[in-house]
Amino acid sequence: MCLLLLGLRAHPLFPLVVAANRDERLDRPSAPAGFRDGLLAGRDLVSGGAWTGVTREGRFAAVTNVRDPRPFDPEAPSRGALVVDFLSGRDAPLAHLRRLAADGVRRNGYNLVAGAGGRLAWLSNAHGSPRELVDGVHAVSNALLDTPWPKSVRASSRLTRLLERGAELDPEELFALLADREEAPDAELPDTGVGLEAERALSPPFVATPRYGTRGSTLLLVARSGRATFLERLFDDRYRAVGTRRFEVDFPGWNGLGRASTPAS
Repeated sequence: MCLLLLGLRAHPLFPLVVAANRDERLDRPSAPAGFRDGLLAGRDLVSGGAWTGVTREGRFAAVTNVRDPRPFDPEAPSRGALVVDFLSGRDAPLAHLRRLAADGVRRNGYNLVAGAGGRLAWLSNAHGSPRELVDGVHAVSNALLDTPWPKSVRASSRLTRLLERGAELDPEELFALLADREEAPDAELPDTGVGLEAERALSPPFVATPRYGTRGSTLLLVARSGRATFLERLFDDRYRAVGTRRFEVDFPGWNGLGRASTPAS
């Protein structure tokens, strides 16, 4: 998962809106979203983890990698297991992430967003201090939360405009936002140590290179009614859409009308 957009109580009808792209090697096998062991998620068939998922108890989690030019450690635990671990538990998001930050396990760089009971929290092992998210629109790519990378800024700005209309959300508009393949101007690119050509190729919300790119797009629309719509659109190795899976689930704990101006401690 390499682009994660979050709208927390930013729409009058939907307390939580998630729009995300999963970027991965084209040859890495995975299974589409479905219910397994009480979790609704896609599955990485190499490590058994997930990139995003939900439960019928109103829990949500998603992970992105942190771009790091240092060598990847193949012996480190799967980052996808972080999603499964949170979804399988019952603890509050911030408490869970505090324990994770203190566990001392070496992992390759990640961002993890966890949600339950109307609250979202974020942790990166490249930062070290978990925090709860305030209401509004947030973006996570392959840097820290709300780092102004071009793809994050462009996509979160478009999501903000959609949510500010206050109308019923059209999933196709959200999928179109995630399908943006326009590369950012060189002057706006970050320097993460991967070289200018790679920075260009990785700069759009939707990445499409010969060996690595956007394998799927996921939407989560949580309504005030306590129901959630989970959609997953998958792409083949030529980045053509090959189908959209849709699930409707009960999603308790997100129908409060209040807006939190400051995060809980």
